Amino acid sequence: MKIKNITDINRFFQVLDRCKGKVELVTSEGDRLNMRSKLCQYVALSKIFSEAKIDEIELFVSEPEDATLLMDYLIRG
Repeated sequence: MKIKNITDINRFFQVLDRCKGKVELVTSEGDRLNMRSKLCQYVALSKIFSEAKIDEIELFVSEPEDATLLMDYLIRG
């Protein structure tokens, strides 16, 4: 699933914390980062601070209900 234009990073991380299974960010090099890990979230934050926003990220989720949670986030913001 691709997520675009994340503007409220704190809300995005709150949604990730509610997920039950794996949520992985796939980098352009093909690396998979566990987005439920606080360390990986800090790495993502450092990217935001250096570029001021995240235009698009690609996430893979292992649980269908986590995909629903993330879709609700996209729809409601």
